[in-house]
Amino acid sequence: MKQEFLLGNGAIAIGLLEAGCQIMTSYPGTPSSEILPEVTRLSKAHGLNTAIEWSINEKVAFDNAFAAAVTGKRAACCMKMVGLNVASDSFMSAAYQGNIGGLVIISCDDPGPHSSQTEQDSRLMARLGKVPVLDPGTPEEARQMIKTAFELSEEFQVPVLIRPAIRICHARQNIKYEGFENNVTKSEFKREPTRWASTPKFRFVQHKALNEKHLKISERFSDFEPYNSHNLTSGKQYKLGVIAGGVPAFVIKDLFEEFDRTDIPILKLGAPYPFPEKLTDEFMNACDKVLVVEETDTVIEYMLRDKYKTLGRLSNHVPMEGELVPEKIEAVLNKAMADCGLEKLTDSNYAATAFDLVGGMELPIRKPTLCPGCPHRASFYAIRKAVPKAIFPSDIGCYTLGSNLGGVDTVLDMGAGITMASGFWNAYIQDDIKKPIVATMGDSTFFHSGTTGLINAVYNNSRFVLVILDNHITAMTGMQPALTQDIRVDGSKGNPIDLESVVKGCGVEYLKVVDSFETKKLIQTLKDATEYAQSDDGGIAVIISRHPCVIGFRKEALPEKIKVETSDDCDDCGYCHKRFECPALVRDVENEKTVVNQALCAQCGVCLDICPKDAIVRI
Repeated sequence: MKQEFLLGNGAIAIGLLEAGCQIMTSYPGTPSSEILPEVTRLSKAHGLNTAIEWSINEKVAFDNAFAAAVTGKRAACCMKMVGLNVASDSFMSAAYQGNIGGLVIISCDDPGPHSSQTEQDSRLMARLGKVPVLDPGTPEEARQMIKTAFELSEEFQVPVLIRPAIRICHARQNIKYEGFENNVTKSEFKREPTRWASTPKFRFVQHKALNEKHLKISERFSDFEPYNSHNLTSGKQYKLGVIAGGVPAFVIKDLFEEFDRTDIPILKLGAPYPFPEKLTDEFMNACDKVLVVEETDTVIEYMLRDKYKTLGRLSNHVPMEGELVPEKIEAVLNKAMADCGLEKLTDSNYAATAFDLVGGMELPIRKPTLCPGCPHRASFYAIRKAVPKAIFPSDIGCYTLGSNLGGVDTVLDMGAGITMASGFWNAYIQDDIKKPIVATMGDSTFFHSGTTGLINAVYNNSRFVLVILDNHITAMTGMQPALTQDIRVDGSKGNPIDLESVVKGCGVEYLKVVDSFETKKLIQTLKDATEYAQSDDGGIAVIISRHPCVIGFRKEALPEKIKVETSDDCDDCGYCHKRFECPALVRDVENEKTVVNQALCAQCGVCLDICPKDAIVRI
């Protein structure tokens, strides 16, 4: 028996390999990013035949896994919850068609949100797609659910979704496991056009069959220990009961044990959809009132039929937004207990005490910022310098932090840097105004969802400047390899994709490549590109601002270290802080000047071109 102290994502990886997953695909996104690398690590360490792929986006990842499952192999794909939006077209259709081998989709939710555009609940997406969903409450339970999900998927020939939230993905637990064995199931695709290439007439039949599967799975989930279970005492009637799923279920269990509250039963729903009607009806009948505590939306609460008995978000007992951390759950329980005439857990307000404590420490407020030496900082400085009155649509990635530098005006979703730019141009040109627009997007995001928007913009004669920030890596989500590089996630050689060729293939005629650190050249190129985009015979101008990530490629990014300091000419004007915002440039309040924190300085030397007083000098 082996054991490792792992992130929940590592526990999920172990579950996948224990279950004999043969195909694993993903697109990185916090909090899901560590799952595929952990599968890679364990698979290589144990000599497994698992095929592993960082896909170009989540839909591609899903389709690859689905195809493998159609041939009879066990396959999985993982993503964050907004990534499931990208895969949703395939996700919905696959539920109708079903699968042969097990197909498990892992969609990691981000209540909070800590690093996402939304707090959306993947259980709602599962309900929309009529896909069974499992909701783990601990890393160990997530690991165990993987095998259960594969078995359900194969038994009912339907995809199964597992929804670990961030406190599962990034919690740590000691995980014990035995060795893994290769799954030697061979591919066998059996032609069945009425299923795999079904027209709307046959989709109607498939929908009917899917509904019948759901009724059977609902019955299964009503007797599905340990994932769905309660601790009712037979024949006893309770003033209040609690129904909870995921992490909140275990938090409530711990609180009740701590305060010795045996007077309030708990129904834990780790498999909430298809809804276990019989089990929940049994629990509801034994309680005068039922409090529903779930993240992050109202899946269980909407499914309960007796709304007069139900307390939750719709009755204002549970917050409508935000992560349900333990102190919030305690406050929720206290309110429900008081309303039901029961003694509260405690009279203390832990949430207020914690916030008061932090607030009383008078800690400085620091915004998230780009790393010292980050090439994106130089790019945004150049953009603001060259076209200060432009609109700056941007996208999802490290470069979203360009908002601190005044170089990001909009962030909608993956790929919207280009499509928003096109939309802004169309809106202004309708008023006969040639508004300057400079869009930014990372290289990984461009491949993910930028190409279609760019082709559309070229075809429709939109006019703007697109700066593709090429740092050779997918940095924000954990330094995953980029398609422009010749290495895959498992270390094997890949076929690098030439970014310039793809841009030209989208119909772009104006394309320039500039080193991000060459700020003066980049500023001039941006001015020329803007002029071209707004000229009568111009078009979309694309600039690839290219420099390796200073974290991912330290030697390549900084081949020459340039040590700098500030001279006595510094008059504390603040320009470098507002327009460049490098963490290594620090205000010396006592001496009323800016100084260089040599411990933080990456020695990139870009700041030599920033100071309007030439007060930053080379040592």
